[in-house]
Amino acid sequence: MHGPAHPLLRSRLGRAAFGLLGVVLFVALWKFAQASGWAARGSIPDPFLLPSALREEWASGRLAPVILSSLTHYVWGLGLGTLCGFLVGLLAASSTLADVLHAWLARILRPIPPLAWVVFAIAWFKVSHAGAAFVIAIGVFWVNYFATYSAVRGVEPRYYELARAFAQHGALRQAWQVTLPAAAPGVFAGVRTGIGQAWMTLIAAELLGVPGMGQEMNAAAGMGAYEAVVVYMLIISLVYSLSDYLFAQVEKRALQWRPS
Repeated sequence: MHGPAHPLLRSRLGRAAFGLLGVVLFVALWKFAQASGWAARGSIPDPFLLPSALREEWASGRLAPVILSSLTHYVWGLGLGTLCGFLVGLLAASSTLADVLHAWLARILRPIPPLAWVVFAIAWFKVSHAGAAFVIAIGVFWVNYFATYSAVRGVEPRYYELARAFAQHGALRQAWQVTLPAAAPGVFAGVRTGIGQAWMTLIAAELLGVPGMGQEMNAAAGMGAYEAVVVYMLIISLVYSLSDYLFAQVEKRALQWRPS
Protein backbone atom coordinates (compact mmCIF):
# COMPACT_ATOMS: atom_id res chain seq x y z
CA MET A 1 0.00 0.00 0.00
CA HIS A 2 1.40 3.43 -1.00
CA GLY A 3 1.93 6.08 1.67
CA PRO A 4 1.53 9.82 1.13
CA ALA A 5 3.55 10.85 -1.93
CA HIS A 6 6.37 13.40 -1.64
CA PRO A 7 5.28 16.85 -2.92
CA LEU A 8 7.92 16.60 -5.65
CA LEU A 9 6.30 13.40 -6.96
CA ARG A 10 2.92 15.11 -7.16
CA SER A 11 4.07 17.97 -9.37
CA ARG A 12 4.16 17.53 -13.14
CA LEU A 13 7.75 18.75 -13.37
CA GLY A 14 8.87 16.45 -10.57
CA ARG A 15 7.23 13.41 -12.14
CA ALA A 16 8.83 14.27 -15.49
CA ALA A 17 12.25 14.59 -13.84
CA PHE A 18 11.93 11.21 -12.13
CA GLY A 19 10.67 9.66 -15.35
CA LEU A 20 13.74 10.96 -17.18
CA LEU A 21 15.94 9.69 -14.36
CA GLY A 22 14.43 6.23 -14.78
CA VAL A 23 15.30 6.26 -18.50
CA VAL A 24 18.87 7.41 -17.75
CA LEU A 25 19.32 4.62 -15.19
CA PHE A 26 18.00 2.09 -17.69
CA VAL A 27 20.42 3.26 -20.39
CA ALA A 28 23.31 3.15 -17.88
CA LEU A 29 22.42 -0.44 -16.95
CA TRP A 30 22.10 -1.29 -20.65
CA LYS A 31 25.54 0.17 -21.41
CA PHE A 32 27.06 -1.70 -18.47
CA ALA A 33 25.59 -4.99 -19.74
CA GLN A 34 26.93 -4.27 -23.25
CA ALA A 35 30.43 -3.32 -22.04
CA SER A 36 30.82 -6.05 -19.43
CA GLY A 37 30.41 -8.88 -21.93
CA TRP A 38 27.39 -10.28 -20.12
CA ALA A 39 26.08 -11.81 -23.34
CA ALA A 40 27.73 -12.99 -26.56
CA ARG A 41 29.91 -10.28 -28.14
CA GLY A 42 27.91 -8.04 -30.47
CA SER A 43 24.51 -9.37 -29.43
CA ILE A 44 23.77 -6.41 -27.14
CA PRO A 45 23.61 -3.15 -29.12
CA ASP A 46 25.52 -0.14 -27.88
CA PRO A 47 22.94 2.49 -26.81
CA PHE A 48 25.37 5.29 -27.64
CA LEU A 49 25.51 4.15 -31.29
CA LEU A 50 21.76 4.46 -31.82
CA PRO A 51 21.86 8.06 -33.16
CA SER A 52 24.40 7.10 -35.82
CA ALA A 53 22.35 4.00 -36.69
CA LEU A 54 19.29 6.22 -37.14
CA ARG A 55 21.23 8.55 -39.43
CA GLU A 56 22.44 5.59 -41.51
CA GLU A 57 18.92 4.21 -41.91
CA TRP A 58 17.65 7.62 -42.94
CA ALA A 59 20.51 8.17 -45.38
CA SER A 60 19.91 4.75 -46.94
CA GLY A 61 16.46 5.87 -48.06
CA ARG A 62 14.77 2.82 -46.52
CA LEU A 63 13.33 4.36 -43.37
CA ALA A 64 10.41 6.41 -44.71
CA PRO A 65 9.20 3.76 -47.24
CA VAL A 66 9.11 0.94 -44.67
CA ILE A 67 7.26 3.12 -42.14
CA LEU A 68 4.71 4.00 -44.82
CA SER A 69 4.43 0.33 -45.82
CA SER A 70 3.79 -0.73 -42.21
CA LEU A 71 1.23 2.01 -41.72
CA THR A 72 -0.64 0.89 -44.86
CA HIS A 73 -1.53 -2.58 -43.62
CA TYR A 74 -1.72 -1.36 -40.02
CA VAL A 75 -4.50 1.09 -40.82
CA TRP A 76 -6.45 -1.39 -42.95
CA GLY A 77 -6.10 -4.24 -40.44
CA LEU A 78 -6.93 -2.04 -37.47
CA GLY A 79 -9.96 -0.52 -39.20
CA LEU A 80 -11.43 -3.81 -40.41
CA GLY A 81 -10.77 -5.66 -37.15
CA THR A 82 -12.25 -2.86 -35.07
CA LEU A 83 -15.36 -2.50 -37.21
CA CYS A 84 -16.06 -6.25 -37.45
CA GLY A 85 -15.31 -6.87 -33.77
CA PHE A 86 -17.62 -4.06 -32.73
CA LEU A 87 -20.50 -5.15 -34.99
CA VAL A 88 -20.31 -8.86 -34.06
CA GLY A 89 -19.92 -8.08 -30.36
CA LEU A 90 -22.87 -5.68 -30.48
CA LEU A 91 -25.07 -8.20 -32.31
CA ALA A 92 -24.14 -11.08 -30.02
CA ALA A 93 -24.80 -9.04 -26.88
CA SER A 94 -28.09 -7.62 -28.18
CA SER A 95 -29.66 -10.79 -29.59
CA THR A 96 -30.13 -14.03 -27.66
CA LEU A 97 -30.41 -15.95 -30.94
CA ALA A 98 -27.15 -14.51 -32.27
CA ASP A 99 -25.45 -15.13 -28.92
CA VAL A 100 -26.46 -18.79 -28.89
CA LEU A 101 -25.65 -19.30 -32.58
CA HIS A 102 -22.10 -18.01 -32.33
CA ALA A 103 -21.19 -19.16 -28.78
CA TRP A 104 -19.53 -22.46 -29.72
CA LEU A 105 -17.88 -20.98 -32.80
CA ALA A 106 -16.33 -18.21 -30.69
CA ARG A 107 -15.00 -20.76 -28.20
CA ILE A 108 -13.43 -22.76 -31.04
CA LEU A 109 -11.84 -19.83 -32.90
CA ARG A 110 -10.82 -17.55 -30.02
CA PRO A 111 -7.86 -19.64 -28.73
CA ILE A 112 -6.26 -19.71 -32.21
CA PRO A 113 -3.53 -17.02 -32.24
CA PRO A 114 -3.59 -14.54 -35.15
CA LEU A 115 -0.20 -15.75 -36.39
CA ALA A 116 -1.65 -19.22 -36.99
CA TRP A 117 -3.68 -17.60 -39.79
CA VAL A 118 -0.52 -16.48 -41.60
CA VAL A 119 -0.52 -19.71 -43.62
CA PHE A 120 -3.96 -18.93 -45.02
CA ALA A 121 -3.15 -15.24 -45.39
CA ILE A 122 -0.26 -16.14 -47.70
CA ALA A 123 -2.41 -18.71 -49.57
CA TRP A 124 -5.28 -16.28 -50.12
CA PHE A 125 -3.54 -12.93 -50.44
CA LYS A 126 0.10 -13.88 -51.14
CA VAL A 127 2.82 -11.84 -49.37
CA SER A 128 1.04 -8.52 -49.59
CA HIS A 129 -0.49 -5.67 -47.63
CA ALA A 130 -3.83 -7.49 -47.77
CA GLY A 131 -2.34 -10.60 -46.15
CA ALA A 132 -0.75 -8.61 -43.31
CA ALA A 133 -3.95 -6.60 -42.83
CA PHE A 134 -5.91 -9.86 -42.63
CA VAL A 135 -3.69 -11.19 -39.81
CA ILE A 136 -3.80 -7.86 -37.96
CA ALA A 137 -7.58 -7.69 -38.31
CA ILE A 138 -8.00 -11.10 -36.66
CA GLY A 139 -6.01 -10.02 -33.61
CA VAL A 140 -7.86 -6.72 -33.33
CA PHE A 141 -11.24 -8.36 -33.95
CA TRP A 142 -11.22 -10.40 -30.74
CA VAL A 143 -10.15 -7.48 -28.57
CA ASN A 144 -13.02 -5.34 -29.82
CA TYR A 145 -15.49 -8.22 -29.89
CA PHE A 146 -15.04 -9.03 -26.20
CA ALA A 147 -14.87 -5.39 -25.15
CA THR A 148 -18.10 -4.54 -26.99
CA TYR A 149 -19.86 -7.71 -25.87
CA SER A 150 -19.00 -7.09 -22.20
CA ALA A 151 -19.84 -3.39 -22.38
CA VAL A 152 -23.26 -3.94 -23.95
CA ARG A 153 -24.14 -6.82 -21.64
CA GLY A 154 -23.15 -4.65 -18.69
CA VAL A 155 -25.59 -1.84 -19.46
CA GLU A 156 -27.88 -1.25 -16.47
CA PRO A 157 -31.41 -2.65 -17.13
CA ARG A 158 -32.90 0.35 -15.37
CA TYR A 159 -31.66 2.56 -18.25
CA TYR A 160 -34.01 0.70 -20.59
CA GLU A 161 -36.85 0.97 -18.06
CA LEU A 162 -36.24 4.70 -17.86
CA ALA A 163 -36.21 4.96 -21.66
CA ARG A 164 -39.53 3.14 -21.89
CA ALA A 165 -40.97 5.44 -19.22
CA PHE A 166 -40.16 8.35 -21.54
CA ALA A 167 -41.80 6.57 -24.49
CA GLN A 168 -38.50 5.64 -26.12
CA HIS A 169 -39.63 2.35 -27.61
CA GLY A 170 -38.17 0.32 -30.45
CA ALA A 171 -34.94 -1.68 -30.60
CA LEU A 172 -33.10 0.72 -32.88
CA ARG A 173 -34.06 3.79 -30.89
CA GLN A 174 -33.00 2.17 -27.60
CA ALA A 175 -29.77 0.92 -29.19
CA TRP A 176 -28.92 4.45 -30.36
CA GLN A 177 -30.08 6.36 -27.30
CA VAL A 178 -29.36 3.89 -24.49
CA THR A 179 -27.11 0.98 -25.42
CA LEU A 180 -24.38 2.79 -27.36
CA PRO A 181 -23.96 5.76 -24.97
CA ALA A 182 -23.93 3.49 -21.90
CA ALA A 183 -21.50 1.02 -23.49
CA ALA A 184 -19.27 3.67 -25.06
CA PRO A 185 -16.58 3.71 -22.29
CA GLY A 186 -16.07 -0.05 -22.61
CA VAL A 187 -16.14 0.08 -26.41
CA PHE A 188 -13.55 2.86 -26.51
CA ALA A 189 -11.36 0.91 -24.08
CA GLY A 190 -11.45 -2.02 -26.50
CA VAL A 191 -10.54 0.16 -29.48
CA ARG A 192 -7.61 1.63 -27.57
CA THR A 193 -6.35 -1.82 -26.59
CA GLY A 194 -6.72 -2.89 -30.21
CA ILE A 195 -4.44 -0.06 -31.34
CA GLY A 196 -1.61 -1.62 -29.35
CA GLN A 197 -2.55 -5.18 -30.24
CA ALA A 198 -2.38 -4.29 -33.94
CA TRP A 199 1.27 -3.25 -33.65
CA MET A 200 2.25 -6.50 -31.93
CA THR A 201 0.56 -8.55 -34.64
CA LEU A 202 1.90 -6.35 -37.44
CA ILE A 203 5.55 -6.87 -36.56
CA ALA A 204 5.10 -10.63 -36.26
CA ALA A 205 3.35 -10.76 -39.64
CA GLU A 206 6.09 -8.72 -41.31
CA LEU A 207 8.78 -11.07 -40.03
CA LEU A 208 7.41 -13.56 -42.54
CA GLY A 209 8.21 -11.37 -45.52
CA VAL A 210 5.62 -8.60 -45.81
CA PRO A 211 7.46 -5.31 -46.47
CA GLY A 212 7.66 -3.05 -43.45
CA MET A 213 9.55 -2.35 -40.26
CA GLY A 214 9.34 -5.96 -39.07
CA GLN A 215 11.01 -7.17 -42.24
CA GLU A 216 13.74 -4.54 -41.89
CA MET A 217 14.32 -5.61 -38.29
CA ASN A 218 14.64 -9.22 -39.40
CA ALA A 219 17.10 -8.28 -42.16
CA ALA A 220 19.18 -6.10 -39.81
CA ALA A 221 19.31 -8.85 -37.18
CA GLY A 222 20.51 -11.28 -39.84
CA MET A 223 23.49 -9.00 -40.50
CA GLY A 224 24.18 -8.45 -36.79
CA ALA A 225 23.14 -4.77 -37.02
CA TYR A 226 21.36 -4.80 -33.69
CA GLU A 227 21.55 -1.01 -33.31
CA ALA A 228 19.34 -0.73 -36.41
CA VAL A 229 16.91 -3.24 -34.86
CA VAL A 230 16.60 -1.04 -31.78
CA VAL A 231 16.10 2.02 -33.98
CA TYR A 232 13.05 0.41 -35.58
CA MET A 233 11.79 -0.72 -32.17
CA LEU A 234 11.96 2.86 -30.93
CA ILE A 235 10.20 4.14 -34.06
CA ILE A 236 7.39 1.64 -33.42
CA SER A 237 7.17 2.91 -29.85
CA LEU A 238 7.04 6.51 -31.09
CA VAL A 239 4.34 5.84 -33.69
CA TYR A 240 2.28 3.86 -31.19
CA SER A 241 2.58 6.59 -28.55
CA LEU A 242 1.46 9.18 -31.08
CA SER A 243 -1.53 7.11 -32.25
CA ASP A 244 -2.50 6.30 -28.66
CA TYR A 245 -2.33 9.98 -27.72
CA LEU A 246 -4.49 11.00 -30.68
CA PHE A 247 -7.07 8.36 -29.89
CA ALA A 248 -7.08 9.39 -26.22
CA GLN A 249 -7.97 12.93 -27.34
CA VAL A 250 -10.82 11.57 -29.48
CA GLU A 251 -12.03 9.41 -26.58
CA LYS A 252 -11.86 12.33 -24.18
CA ARG A 253 -13.93 14.49 -26.49
CA ALA A 254 -16.47 11.74 -27.24
CA LEU A 255 -16.89 10.86 -23.55
CA GLN A 256 -16.78 14.38 -22.17
CA TRP A 257 -20.10 13.71 -20.44
CA ARG A 258 -18.41 11.08 -18.26
CA PRO A 259 -17.44 12.35 -14.78
CA SER A 260 -13.66 12.40 -14.31
